[in-house]
Amino acid sequence: MFPMLRGYALLEMSMSRPPTPHSPTAPVWLAAAALALSACTAVGAQEFPSAGSAPMQPTYADLADLSDGTPLVLRAEIKRQAEVDRERAPGLPMDQARLYIEAETISLIAGSVPVGESLKYLVDVPLDARGKVPKLKRSEVILFARPVPGRASEIQLVTQSAQLPWSAETEQRLRPILAELASSAAPPRVDGVRDAMSVAGNLTGESETQLFLSTQSGRPASITVVRRPGMEPGWGVSWTEIVDRSASQPARNTLPWYRLACSLPAALPVEANLSNTEIDRSRAARDYAYVIESLGPCPRTL
Repeated sequence: MFPMLRGYALLEMSMSRPPTPHSPTAPVWLAAAALALSACTAVGAQEFPSAGSAPMQPTYADLADLSDGTPLVLRAEIKRQAEVDRERAPGLPMDQARLYIEAETISLIAGSVPVGESLKYLVDVPLDARGKVPKLKRSEVILFARPVPGRASEIQLVTQSAQLPWSAETEQRLRPILAELASSAAPPRVDGVRDAMSVAGNLTGESETQLFLSTQSGRPASITVVRRPGMEPGWGVSWTEIVDRSASQPARNTLPWYRLACSLPAALPVEANLSNTEIDRSRAARDYAYVIESLGPCPRTL
């Protein structure tokens, strides 16, 4: 979904007695941090609510985007931050700041690799209403990351929005998504529509349209739309080689729904429509539009 960011390395620095921003050693420490991070590729800005504002809640699609294929999902508390000099952050928008963060792991929400108790990483954050860098110390966050090889305390955020403000509600919504993704029955990522065919039945108004989907893994996936006289059309998705005419429409905010609603094109590609007649081709396009309408939009806030 999101491209992984390039690797980076951080200088090991002793943080046993951190200097205050106005202490004589603070400029030296900040310069060292900036130098250590100068070769890094930064992640995009992450929204943190300003004083008096309500935090923007991530949607199901946001959480699924961040979770899919991510090796580490952590809950952490930010212990320290340092702003990276702008000359060492090329391309950074003027309304954002690049921060070097030190955090402490609270819990591993999901992960296939070990992670240290202390964490170091980069993140870009928006400036507040006064144009100041937000103070994130003591904030709890959810991090979607991958480890830096050979450096147990360093992680790399995987996408532009891979640091979220933690809340019990967000974690509660996130855990079922991670469980679905980890299941052996998890539906594959959908690339688009490979083939579409529609045929009329023996009765007037009776038809069946089959949509064969392309997936990144090559695993089969298909949608069947059935129309019967005097009835509302019905459709379902099958994630096996067997075209299941009794398959049901996926519920909203589930992984099968996400795979379809957030990946399928808005209209049936002309080249995928293999129906024999113009009437059949029109019906296939109409049935595809019906599926897209039934799925509804795939909202994202990040």
